[in-house]
Amino acid sequence: MSNLKELYITDTNIRLDQNVVKGGILPNKISELNRTVTVVGETVVDGPVYAAKLTIENTPLNVTGAVFVQKEIYVNSDVKGEIHFMKAVGSASSIVSRAQGCKMYFNSDVNAKSVALCGAYIAGSIYADEITLENCVVIGGVFATQSLSLKNCIVGTFISPFVELDGDINLLLPSVFSVEGVNYTPSTRLFSLALSDLGSLYRHQKESPESGKIEINLQSDDLRTVLTDGGQPRTLNSYSVVGKVLAADLIDLDKFQNHFLLSAAALGPQLLKTYDLGTDADGSPAVLSPERISNFFFDILSGKISPQNIDGSFSIEQFARTM
Repeated sequence: MSNLKELYITDTNIRLDQNVVKGGILPNKISELNRTVTVVGETVVDGPVYAAKLTIENTPLNVTGAVFVQKEIYVNSDVKGEIHFMKAVGSASSIVSRAQGCKMYFNSDVNAKSVALCGAYIAGSIYADEITLENCVVIGGVFATQSLSLKNCIVGTFISPFVELDGDINLLLPSVFSVEGVNYTPSTRLFSLALSDLGSLYRHQKESPESGKIEINLQSDDLRTVLTDGGQPRTLNSYSVVGKVLAADLIDLDKFQNHFLLSAAALGPQLLKTYDLGTDADGSPAVLSPERISNFFFDILSGKISPQNIDGSFSIEQFARTM
């Protein structure tokens, strides 16, 4: 890291370049509520940020506190490098980054009216009216009140009235939901990683032979499901392999270590100590750090790591014998 200059906030509008901001950026008077913060060079904000608008023109940027803006968080499309938000990020309007060369790390939840991200890692969930994600990893859920568009993503689960899918979509949980039927391109493939041996893949070890990802058929696996919200029934389309996962009573899921891995990913930098999943292929500990976990899921997204397939079929006779 460069020798950054410590900055004390006094101006209404702020340009940050080679600065460390101690104590965060918070308004002290009414005129500062409309403050615009522009990042033009390497910056560390050691605390929370509140602004009318946050524009990022250059990296790296590291914000250790929560972030909230009235209008938008915007990353210029030509930005390259890394942006780290260590706590929750929210906007009363939009959060937008379509920069192909920029990696954004959200180590907690993201909340806005509109979210459009490319190449981002979200350790929590996303809540918005409209959500567009491309080449993103979301450990939690993606919850849109109006529309959702996913292209080549890994997400925990999703629910939205209107859904568009393109490319390979991998789910960490067995089911997803939409009010209308999902719209998808001919190249779309939807997989559930709920029965994949993620623990062994993380440790660069051989997968359990009874593990693997299950493809969800967007035509035949579409079921109408009624859910109750505050006493009001809602009818949704459910795309799920939950029956096949329940039948996996035949499998010892604990040895996959998936739950521990995903829990550590969701906690991110809030982990109070360093954990590991055991021994890596080279004999070193398979440490659970936010950086290594995010790299692991992006390797799955890019195809560098490819979980094996299982067809998800089972016989009633085999299930009955096991019970």
